[in-house]
Amino acid sequence: MSSSSEAELLHTFKGISFTTRSSPELLKSLDTFDAREDDVLLVSYPKSGTHWLAGVLAKLYKTQVTITSPIEFGDISRLEELNKLSSKRIIPTHLDYNMLPPNFKKKKCKMIYISRNPKDIAVSMFHYYRDNPNLPTVDTWTAFFDLFLKGNVVCGSWFDHFLSWEEHEDEKNILFLFYEDMKKDLPKVVKEISLFLNLNVSDNDIQDICRKSSFLEMKNDTEKENSDPSHTVCALTSNRKLIFRKGAVGDWKNYFTPKQNIRFQEIFNEKMKLSKMADSFIYEC
Repeated sequence: MSSSSEAELLHTFKGISFTTRSSPELLKSLDTFDAREDDVLLVSYPKSGTHWLAGVLAKLYKTQVTITSPIEFGDISRLEELNKLSSKRIIPTHLDYNMLPPNFKKKKCKMIYISRNPKDIAVSMFHYYRDNPNLPTVDTWTAFFDLFLKGNVVCGSWFDHFLSWEEHEDEKNILFLFYEDMKKDLPKVVKEISLFLNLNVSDNDIQDICRKSSFLEMKNDTEKENSDPSHTVCALTSNRKLIFRKGAVGDWKNYFTPKQNIRFQEIFNEKMKLSKMADSFIYEC
């Protein structure tokens, strides 16, 4: 990461890097945000499949719902915009659990946390950094790999983010999903989501939703739409063409050197040693 103008693309709040598209004033005001009992939060670390999951959710609801842009995206006027929405709100966020507006916790709002193998996230984020003008330039995979492992990337350390949420896995209002399971058996995951949200969805509807929600289908839909900033469910960009890249599972093998893989695995084992879900990420070493 080089020049000072690039440094200005990011700022730090409570020790975590955010793009300037999340204003410090907005981040400070989140504590006062008025959650509603029927809000559904769609939570992820960047590049974990949020847009894909948002597309599935939009199809699951038969009534009027609004998938907003992320709660931390924009300036202070953001909170007022959200308050004015009359329909049920599905609110995406990349915030870790500790930074979440306390009202969501008090009101036991339903929250869906989608996660993905962090090795694939690292590769996906590397491309995102390269293609996204809102993020500093990173010239090489080696340089980015180091930043990712140290947590010196936007939204902070993947490990800290995941663990902050995993601590609450026993709470009935939080559902954990894995990107790889969506790729492997989407109907099963869609059924799980519908039960969690108490939605009455027939098996035929689920099959139909899955047909319209294949990764490729959603990538094509997204690329047909205009880059309307209000369409984004990612706090890092409003350019929808940057959202879906490959969606592959295991793409990290095309980037990680054997040495990097060993280093990653050592850090993973150390940081995740108390994690009950750590095994969910060991798809193929």
